[in-house]
Amino acid sequence: MTRVVRTAGLVLALLWLVVPLAPVLVWAGAERWSFPDLLPRDWGVSGWREAASAGLPLALLRSLVLGLAVAAVATPLGVMTGRVLGWRLTGRPRMVVALLLVPLVLPPFAVAMGLDVVLIRVGLHELVSVVLLLSVVAIPYTAYTSATAFARTSPELEAQARALGATPRQARLRVVLPAVRGSILVAALLAFLVGWSDYVVTLLVGGGQLVTAPVLLGAAASGSGNDATVAAMALATVAPPVVLVTVAALRVRGSGRTAPADRLPEPVPDHERMR
Repeated sequence: MTRVVRTAGLVLALLWLVVPLAPVLVWAGAERWSFPDLLPRDWGVSGWREAASAGLPLALLRSLVLGLAVAAVATPLGVMTGRVLGWRLTGRPRMVVALLLVPLVLPPFAVAMGLDVVLIRVGLHELVSVVLLLSVVAIPYTAYTSATAFARTSPELEAQARALGATPRQARLRVVLPAVRGSILVAALLAFLVGWSDYVVTLLVGGGQLVTAPVLLGAAASGSGNDATVAAMALATVAPPVVLVTVAALRVRGSGRTAPADRLPEPVPDHERMR
């Protein structure tokens, strides 16, 4: 019975994701689709050709670079913050949580407009400014995801590794981090999605110079009037995150099933630890 319920839940979740995308999938391959026809009369790839000529490949590359940059900045900062919160290493966790929630409570438009003037006066490059702002937005996600993982992992794990002769660096890299690597992967994925899918901050702070896939899609949807082109752009923008999330979910689930025991490092002589 439990297996049937899980299968039904999986099917419903897939339908929830696929059904809204069905018209986009059809439009992306349509040459002509007029009312009241249920399906297009003519099929083709003109929408994809026009999307490519409008700069979709470069926009996707910029989104990839932006997502990776945000993940590279927000993930280690979030993991360090999550370790502090998960292991109760701070006397004022509520203050840390409040600071993390500030970027999520304030409207992105107001934050972008307020900091845009400051960043212009400082003279930072558009890409650097967008990465910094989106990293601030992504850190709460990475921090809370990491904090949950550290809360499930006993601090004694690091202490035991130290007692067996591991240095502090070895204990963190070879014992603690492997124990929470699944959650770190999820945190990095969330940070990447923040950078990949952002529209408001990239448009306002980027000043129109940083044309990512969401920015190009928004411009095409508001001005082109070509549904096939807009559908092709939308599908190309949505598909990579969906594939990435699916692969990450399967990887985390597989690592959770196998869960090979991580060996503790070899004991280090006392004179080596003193260095």
